[in-house]
Amino acid sequence: MNARIQKLRREGEGLTIEFKCCHDKLSHTVYETVCSFSNRYGGDMLLGVEDDGTVTGVAPAAAKQLKKDFANALNNPQVFSPTLFIELEEVEVDGKIVLYCHIPLTSQLVMYNNKIFDRNADGDFDVTHSPDLIWQIGARKKGLSTEDKIYQFVTAKDLLLDGLMPKVRIMAATRINDHPWRSMPDMDILKGAGLYQTDQESGKPGYTLAAILLFGREEVIRSVLPGYVTDCILRRDDVDRYDDRLRVSCNLIEAFDKIMGFIAKHTLDRFYIEGVQSVSPRSKIARELVSNILAHREFTSTVPAKVVIERDRIVTENWCLPKLPGKLDPETFTPQPKNPLIANFFVNIGYADSLGSGVRNLYKYTKIYTNGGEPELIEGDVFRTIVPSLIDASDNEQMSDKMSDNEQMSDKTSDKMSDNGQMSDKMSDNEQMSDKTIRDKLLKYLRENGEATAAEAAVFIDRATSTVRRLLTELVADGLADATGANRNRKYRAK
Repeated sequence: MNARIQKLRREGEGLTIEFKCCHDKLSHTVYETVCSFSNRYGGDMLLGVEDDGTVTGVAPAAAKQLKKDFANALNNPQVFSPTLFIELEEVEVDGKIVLYCHIPLTSQLVMYNNKIFDRNADGDFDVTHSPDLIWQIGARKKGLSTEDKIYQFVTAKDLLLDGLMPKVRIMAATRINDHPWRSMPDMDILKGAGLYQTDQESGKPGYTLAAILLFGREEVIRSVLPGYVTDCILRRDDVDRYDDRLRVSCNLIEAFDKIMGFIAKHTLDRFYIEGVQSVSPRSKIARELVSNILAHREFTSTVPAKVVIERDRIVTENWCLPKLPGKLDPETFTPQPKNPLIANFFVNIGYADSLGSGVRNLYKYTKIYTNGGEPELIEGDVFRTIVPSLIDASDNEQMSDKMSDNEQMSDKTSDKMSDNGQMSDKMSDNEQMSDKTIRDKLLKYLRENGEATAAEAAVFIDRATSTVRRLLTELVADGLADATGANRNRKYRAK
């Protein structure tokens, strides 16, 4: 990230780069830049940097509050329409704190405080009362994606709002404690996220393709996109055909969990100690792969998205409209969402990170999981991601990789646990403390969500499924939870 910051400083302010001083508070011009970048080509903004590129830094004591204020403003429908989910990222430059964010081009016209801003050279301009300039913004956005196409014949009965909205609220609140979606009515969430819009030509409102993909019943999605499917394939022994296969054609929220479960079923997990917390690199890698093929694909194509698990790698493919064909460099590439509405929704509910950080996470955790290996991301008509050496879940041999002190992994974890199996790993005091925290989070999640499988709970609290299953079993044994069903379909409910 530091290399990218230095590159931006060298290039200087311009059409897609903006510097702001912002020592201890955010000025209104910060939000005007967010609005103008969203309406033009997207761009990068650095807070704590003077116009000439000199790093002055933001006040260390104010950094946390600045990040919170920024996120709250962009998620407030009274301030931004539609709401945006963009996070400021702390980067240390020359011993000072700089806050960085990439602002993507959106498929909708963005307004800040009921005003429309556009970008020209290195300035942000209010074009609210300039119909010609507003028309030009709309013309640029019109060909961006098909996700905001309005289907006036689709009604609320065609969507699984009653079943999925409670889950969405919990996920958003888990992502950010005071997330506004927690208490907002369903329709306000849909409108704020750009999932329910008014057709500017006919004047009639309706649900967008993004809404149908995120919440739609399977038969409704099939009627709109007959070719929509994600094909998950295990190809280890039978390389000519497959050893296991799952075809997913349900809405994106449910599809995410199913594909994550398929990867967890056929790959072995490992643990990595990050600070004082144990992290699952496998879950981190899978999350980035799955969110990419679901949120950044061209849905009008009949070519199915694919997840192929092979002996020495996992490969994902999805059709896209390439902007810069070729292999991506994580240090220099400029992220651009293929479906901004869906991508933004995924970030809100924790299925993805803010734009750009997902690729960096993929590189980071692939190196950790494989002891130095790197993924390949190749953009073309078919966007392909290749991650090396995700280990077969059926291989129970102890992994003997030598890890450094700050990259210790638990090598005896497998998702193939019997119903009453117990993990025999000897845990350190820090890990035991971590278990208590995870147990508390699981109980809170079960009380708010009603019931869940171990795999579903693992996605929400970002822990390995095997760890979650073990701790849920302990909660049942301690009389704090009930369990029904068997094996991977077992569901847990708080007493």
